Amino acid sequence: MEAIGYAYLHERLRLGVSPPVRPARVRPVTRIVALEEELAVPMERAPAGDLLSHLLFALKHEGVELAILAETLPQLSPEGLIEAIQAAPNGIYLRRLGYLYEAFVARLPFDPPIRGRVVPLFDPGHYVTGPAVRDSRWRVDFNGLGSLHYCAVVRRTPEIQALLEAEILAKARAFMASLPPGMLDRAIQWAYLSETQSSFAIERESPSPDKQQRFMQLLRQAHEGRALDESYLVELQNSTVNNPFDKAAAFRHEQNYLHNGLPGALGVSYLPPPPGLCDALMEALMAWANALPETGASAHDEGVPALVAGAVLSFGFVFLHPFMDGNGRISRFLLHHTLCRLGELPRGNLLPISVAMKRHEADYLAALEAFSKPAREHWRVDWIDADHHDFVFTGSEALYRYWDATPAVAFTLRMAQAALDKDLKEEAAYLACFDRVYRAIDSRFDVRGSDLARLTMMCLSHGGHLSKNRRKQFRYQVPDEVLDAIEREAGLALSEDSHLGDS
Repeated sequence: MEAIGYAYLHERLRLGVSPPVRPARVRPVTRIVALEEELAVPMERAPAGDLLSHLLFALKHEGVELAILAETLPQLSPEGLIEAIQAAPNGIYLRRLGYLYEAFVARLPFDPPIRGRVVPLFDPGHYVTGPAVRDSRWRVDFNGLGSLHYCAVVRRTPEIQALLEAEILAKARAFMASLPPGMLDRAIQWAYLSETQSSFAIERESPSPDKQQRFMQLLRQAHEGRALDESYLVELQNSTVNNPFDKAAAFRHEQNYLHNGLPGALGVSYLPPPPGLCDALMEALMAWANALPETGASAHDEGVPALVAGAVLSFGFVFLHPFMDGNGRISRFLLHHTLCRLGELPRGNLLPISVAMKRHEADYLAALEAFSKPAREHWRVDWIDADHHDFVFTGSEALYRYWDATPAVAFTLRMAQAALDKDLKEEAAYLACFDRVYRAIDSRFDVRGSDLARLTMMCLSHGGHLSKNRRKQFRYQVPDEVLDAIEREAGLALSEDSHLGDS
């Protein structure tokens, strides 16, 4: 069926950016219907064949696709746009179009006679938006997540809206505050260790004790809230890699790529932007992140919700891939850096989101590939030999400047909720069981503390039972009656509801 709106523009002009997520097409329907994979439009509602008609239709019915707009507007006749604006100067879609034309192309040679109210570029009812920057000439507020040099777009899907309204970070703060101080300290120590191990495991790497300790210290430094700049990110990169030849002195000056193990050009699964463009976009991304105000966890705050901001920064960083090595771990660190810098977690506390990410690696890969797979289509890769490829970027800079962060944000919100509801709460429940069993046995029997701790952990980890091998291992240290008592107490503790702070 006939493509219209953004899909028409993308196909007709052969734009070097990703196509719309949900293309609009003429279908045998009686009204415009948003289906799962497309926007179905009746023939009588389809726009005429000129670019302006399709642009206005797209802005009205499909929202704001900055990458397509940035590539299409230079091909639009300014005379036709001026004539349309003069005929309807207060039309909100024409004003948005005029504003974007001047942002992406050139100033129009007339004074728009606008008297209408100020309108946002992104409808807050359909998008997660940022602080507004007003353009008085067009009476349009830019309220995107970034700037017109670099901007992520997050649609308010039902899933994202529900997760924002769940107030995940507020619940995390309340749960941590509900724990006894000693238990909180142990739960947070576990969170730092598990977050570190999971972040390395995602990279298929087993860190040495020294490397593990350095990364845990790095996570604790997230609470310092340092502003992001190239030197700080280089410092972070140097602390996450061991090989001195992989340590960076600056952002990369060569083309990087990700490999999937297949031979030749097929093995290149993703290419970040060329080095010069990477530098420019990193500057824009860091400037946006540094300008974020403290927002609180509520989805109704005027600022950007912290988990949304963290997801945009984390995934935006990894898509730009400014270093030749260490980008993945830094990207996950930046999520914690954002939550800490925006004051969402008390100093020293941590939500082990990478633990949940590791458990849901397929979903993590899907969130990454929502951007990386379409981007790969805009590169020509020729294999030269085992160590060399020839890379030619055939797309537009707008491909990397303006990206749909909706899948990344939805995934991050789900993982934050899982990290709280499963990982952190289950660890606290385990610690409560451990303390109960340990105290009960220690008050009745004279057992070496280290032996009692090990036996209690083993018993709780195996559903309240000690294996024959464990009993045999401790037969000369701990009497059978003590082993039996440990099993009884562990069984009682596990049978009760141990999810502390659950509401």
